[in-house]
Amino acid sequence: MAKILIAEDERDIRDLIVFTLQFFGYQVVAASNGEEAVNLARQETPDLILMDVRMPRMTGYEACAAIKADPNLKDVPVIFLSAKGQDSEIQAGMQAGAVEYLLKPFAPDQLTSRIQAVLQKYGK
Repeated sequence: MAKILIAEDERDIRDLIVFTLQFFGYQVVAASNGEEAVNLARQETPDLILMDVRMPRMTGYEACAAIKADPNLKDVPVIFLSAKGQDSEIQAGMQAGAVEYLLKPFAPDQLTSRIQAVLQKYGK
């Protein structure tokens, strides 16, 4: 099954996403900030990354840009998770290299269906 890196600074949300993804059979690696997400991505080479936009040390946008600049990670799809759904936020996420922008709150089945669709699209 696919390996997914989740980067979310709010512990309750991170734990819920980890539990949901593990329930669906995914291997999950979790980070609590953007800097940790970049480091874990380099160590783990995940099949997909779920990333919060607003995080300490490095925003999701900055972390995504750093990941996309790495030749070993540039093809890993990134899905942003955010409570902010303004067009400017979504555009910034897509310009940073994300393939999707999912608004919080979301239902677990909505999250897993989007993950499955992205993994299929990218042949993971």
